[in-house]
Amino acid sequence: MKILVTGAAGFIGFHLSQKLLELGHTVVGIDNINDYYDVNLKYARLKELGVERKSAEVYYKEITSSTSEKFKFIRLNLEDKKELFQLFTTESFDVVCNLAAQAGVRYSIENPDAYIQSNIVGFLNILESCRHHEIKHLVYASSSSVYGMNKKVPFSEEDIVDNPVSLYAATKKSNELMAHTYSHLYKIPTTGLRFFTVYGPWGRPDMAPILFADAISKNRPIKVFNDGDMERDFTYIDDIVEGVKRVMEKSVENRELYKIYNIGNNDSVKLLDFITQMETSLGKEATKEMLPMQMGDVQKTWANVDELINDYTYKPKVKVAEGVRRFVQWYQEYKEK
Repeated sequence: MKILVTGAAGFIGFHLSQKLLELGHTVVGIDNINDYYDVNLKYARLKELGVERKSAEVYYKEITSSTSEKFKFIRLNLEDKKELFQLFTTESFDVVCNLAAQAGVRYSIENPDAYIQSNIVGFLNILESCRHHEIKHLVYASSSSVYGMNKKVPFSEEDIVDNPVSLYAATKKSNELMAHTYSHLYKIPTTGLRFFTVYGPWGRPDMAPILFADAISKNRPIKVFNDGDMERDFTYIDDIVEGVKRVMEKSVENRELYKIYNIGNNDSVKLLDFITQMETSLGKEATKEMLPMQMGDVQKTWANVDELINDYTYKPKVKVAEGVRRFVQWYQEYKEK
């Protein structure tokens, strides 16, 4: 298949592109390489895909990977409808996987405009591009954040998700509603995947694993919000990529046009237990700075993944202890470069 991966310089997009190339698919990756977090990490991911920084910095320049002739990269904003349409016309994609978005729950409180432009306007442009170019399947990233302060656990796709507690969550819920509309009106198969706390090598530096690893390694205190009384369905990147890959590769001919799935580890781990695993892997004890809950945050997430198991035989394999060990090994190697 020829597949468009948006957000290809991002954490999940990078890993997914690698997997799809290993499987023999043709992949076109796009990303605007914004500076929400350190762009050096984004360019380092692209280098792993065979795309050098000097070329990737230029907008609208098509770059063929030096390591795989099946991968091309273009720096492009989803908000640029004209260029996006031109790309769809030129490439004739079979499947689109939209992972590009302005990420971060807390940053959405500080800079709401970025979320509306990227996550709403940008997603509309993806939908319109799919509509006018006969895309066979649109797979897109939603988020566990849509569940808000839901008390019932584990979270199920059948739960009502009308009470987001951050603008980021609201934009992800909006994406699901927009996709439903396009599936209904234009018969476009769409699949939304609600990701649950993804972690692993090459992860985002604004998320807990790298923040914790950095602080512990440098003998700085780690910030533990809600006094540590939080739980997350920590999901290792390989399990996420395997689930996304299965959804993309399976035919949509005999299913509903619009589907939503949770994709997680199907387990809720206490934050303090996660920190303990990090301490064990690093061989150092953390100094903990206990803080109150942050705005827009939630106390607990836990994914019911029965639907994904039933429809795609999805089975998360990497337990937190092993996932943290692999992450720390990568972190230590990456920091030495």
